[in-house]
Amino acid sequence: MSSFLWKRFNYRLQSKQLINRQNMAIMLIAPRLLSTCEITKNIKFISHDNDIRVSKYTVQTSNSSEKRPLLVLICWLLAKEKHFMKFADLYLQQGFDVTLVTITPWQLMWPEKGSRIIAADLLTFLQENQDYQQIMLHGFSVAGYIWGEVLTHVHSDREKYNNVIDRIIGHVWDSAADITELVIGTPRAIFPNNPLLQSIIKKYLIYHMKAFYKQSTQYYLRSSQMFHTNLIRSPALFLISNVDPVGPVSSNMRVRDSWESLGIKTYVKIFDGSPHVGHYRKYPKEYVAELHAFLGMLNLIKNKDKITAQG
Repeated sequence: MSSFLWKRFNYRLQSKQLINRQNMAIMLIAPRLLSTCEITKNIKFISHDNDIRVSKYTVQTSNSSEKRPLLVLICWLLAKEKHFMKFADLYLQQGFDVTLVTITPWQLMWPEKGSRIIAADLLTFLQENQDYQQIMLHGFSVAGYIWGEVLTHVHSDREKYNNVIDRIIGHVWDSAADITELVIGTPRAIFPNNPLLQSIIKKYLIYHMKAFYKQSTQYYLRSSQMFHTNLIRSPALFLISNVDPVGPVSSNMRVRDSWESLGIKTYVKIFDGSPHVGHYRKYPKEYVAELHAFLGMLNLIKNKDKITAQG
């Protein structure tokens, strides 16, 4: 890759990160009367409580006696806040507190200094906040990889972290992408409207995975293995599209089959013609119906009159 393209690549990532960081507090607090705090640069916490105290990874709320469920929302690459907050709102309407997890392409490409640190931070956060006895996961696209990294950390010390796994009562996977789709999805996330630059980034990623096996690819493969042999045994919902090349039906069904063989109850909704992580945008009512049927099965619907889809 030429130095010009590499500089443009990095500039695009940096500018998007800066916009998200500057707007976070304003956009989360003002319209919804919620409290928000930054746990790390990649992990944000949102609560219905108006008084939050943070000590390292531990959060304390003034209404700690009120046991709310916790959503862990793992976003897709370069997700915009106005988009992922629509999903967070579906859970906030039901009384959840929310933990948002983001990742940049650079952090994805260099796991030792990026994604593995994010995964370790997320696991520590969940371990430290044991007041949340009901945890839901909702992941998009590369979230499967991130969660696989979390599972590798859990596997390294099962005695310490089993309590985190035991508290996860359900998980939802929207357009989950396996390692084989990394070179397809990442270029589209970085340059969604530029096929030429997508092609260049794809060629670089193919080279990157071959040249940097020890620094990157070995972690992708291990994460994929851990995701397929899931330590979680609670029910799972797959939300996928029949035309998605990044999170195709075939790879999601392989995961589903693996989990079913382990005794995990799974549910699948295949949307017709929706783009990658775009099912909710194209089919808002159907998406909300599937999600709330799943939450209802888990007895997590608190406010039936607040079940609404946002445009």
